[in-house]
Amino acid sequence: MRTRSLAAAFALLAALLSPAVATAAPGVRFLGEQVVPFKLDFQGTSVGGLSGVDYDARSGEYVLISDDRSYLQPARFYRARIELDRTALRSVRFTGTRPLLRPDGSTYPLNAIDPEEIRVDPWTGQYWISQEGNRANPTIQPTIQRAERGGAHAGDLPLPSNYQVTAERGPRQNLVLEAITFSRRGAVLTSAMEGPLLEDGPVPTTKSGALSRITLHSRGGAVLAQFAYKQEPLYAESDPSSPWHADTGVAAILAHPADPSRYLVLERTYVPGPGYKARVYEISIAGATDVKNVDSLAKEQVKPVHKRLVLDLAELPLKAVFNIEGMTWGPPLATGERSLVLVGDDNFTREEATQVIALALR
Repeated sequence: MRTRSLAAAFALLAALLSPAVATAAPGVRFLGEQVVPFKLDFQGTSVGGLSGVDYDARSGEYVLISDDRSYLQPARFYRARIELDRTALRSVRFTGTRPLLRPDGSTYPLNAIDPEEIRVDPWTGQYWISQEGNRANPTIQPTIQRAERGGAHAGDLPLPSNYQVTAERGPRQNLVLEAITFSRRGAVLTSAMEGPLLEDGPVPTTKSGALSRITLHSRGGAVLAQFAYKQEPLYAESDPSSPWHADTGVAAILAHPADPSRYLVLERTYVPGPGYKARVYEISIAGATDVKNVDSLAKEQVKPVHKRLVLDLAELPLKAVFNIEGMTWGPPLATGERSLVLVGDDNFTREEATQVIALALR
């Protein structure tokens, strides 16, 4: 009880001392935003395409994955110092980069890998990386693989059969493995499909959402449970003159620091014309139907995970919200709050931006 009172006192003191810090939503404070210069030249690479981020408590740094499929430079990850405190996001400074290596020690050739998420193994310090693969021309199966801290390949996690691409079943193109997270103690890895499997029904429209899957894996790859996650409908109609199409899905999932049944989920949507929307939800798997043996979510009645909106990033004092895809807990703050860091994938285009956003959550 005393700890809770002190935390509340610190929170009140911080609010009184920092009137310029914006409150985004109940329980959420905006600490700041930094925009990384377009194609920042760092150690011979172009910084961009940052689609995943994780805090590394061993070093006090953050590790970030680029989804460059070896178009500009070999597929790679970065390390960075992201300095923040209870009142502000102070700076973002890159400190290192390494290419991801194949089992034979070589770098990945063009389009052989599509890395999307990176997490630090709380047991070993290795990096676990999800990649989406490719549905056709050529078919590349999605993977969750381990890498040493220097980038060397360290193994692969066996995936459930319904994560495998086949002609009529499995993940859709570019709606596969964007999201993985470790439980607090590291015994369970949770993954989330970005969109519905072919057999689980259509993708969201402005009139209806969709059901995708969240899977709890053991460290050896056994499927412990699978749950349905209800995605939101598209928030607006597309500009009919645009050559692009709307897409939406789960971009990141983050385990609750104390409750193994709860997670934060980042849903990211792009609609040609209106642009991007990013929302953070809290979900609970408690009471949801275990669907690991359900062949098609479109053909059976199931109870999805419970979800509630924590934050629509449109509520933050940002000039714009772009392609936000990465999310991680940062270190605890002196207020008793927990920092939350989000990063954006600029798709290596000047029209977008590599955003780093810091929040404080009660």
